[in-house]
Amino acid sequence: MMAPLYQESTDLSDVERERLILEHLPQVRLIARRIQERLPENICLEDLISTGVLGLISAIDNFDPSHKVKLKTYAEYKIRGAILDSLRGLDWAPRQKRRQAKQIEAAIAAIEQRLQRAPTEDEIAQELDITIDRYHEWLVEIRGLNVASLEYAGNADGKDLLHYIADEGERLPSTLFERSELERLLAESIDNIPEIERTVLSLYYREELTLREIAQVVNLHESRISQLKSQAILRLRTRIAVRWPTTRGTVTA
Repeated sequence: MMAPLYQESTDLSDVERERLILEHLPQVRLIARRIQERLPENICLEDLISTGVLGLISAIDNFDPSHKVKLKTYAEYKIRGAILDSLRGLDWAPRQKRRQAKQIEAAIAAIEQRLQRAPTEDEIAQELDITIDRYHEWLVEIRGLNVASLEYAGNADGKDLLHYIADEGERLPSTLFERSELERLLAESIDNIPEIERTVLSLYYREELTLREIAQVVNLHESRISQLKSQAILRLRTRIAVRWPTTRGTVTA
């Protein structure tokens, strides 16, 4: 019988633990860079990396291979979570930007309810009573708010959707049902956004391309890719917030 790829964390020697940390440092840098490119310039990359390393160490110390999850996958979750938690603590985003994001989400929701389809950019701008150029500026200005926003439903408490999915008893039928329902809802929501926005999300989240690389692939300017990505995420947040009640399956923090 083959030995597991990694020992349980409680059995790790100091040498093995240090080796795993060094082995996964590039993963920390990659995640930190991807998050930092969506933030204001005053957010230091090295600070994000330092916080990410703490997440990595937590992942290694708490990793249990019996859960049938790869260490790299678990580490990514912990690294990203540590960085995002530090950003939320900073409350770096101006209230005006948060207000703009809420206004866009409200406009999208109102138009979808009225027309029963995904609204165009012109329709969203008209609903907001601003020009299309100004709407595009809003999309660029709020891009930093979209960090981890596929998990975030925009509820008043500021909690992630993942807080409403139990992390204990992962094999319970109720938990599996919640996860499958959320996955179904997200897939359905993605199917209902414009094709170019689906492409941008796929290239960014699945292929892990940068905004600049995506711009080269689809032959659009990088700023336009940023707009499309922000808009796609706002569409998804709007649809999920409406269809996934935040009281459902709440887990006490």
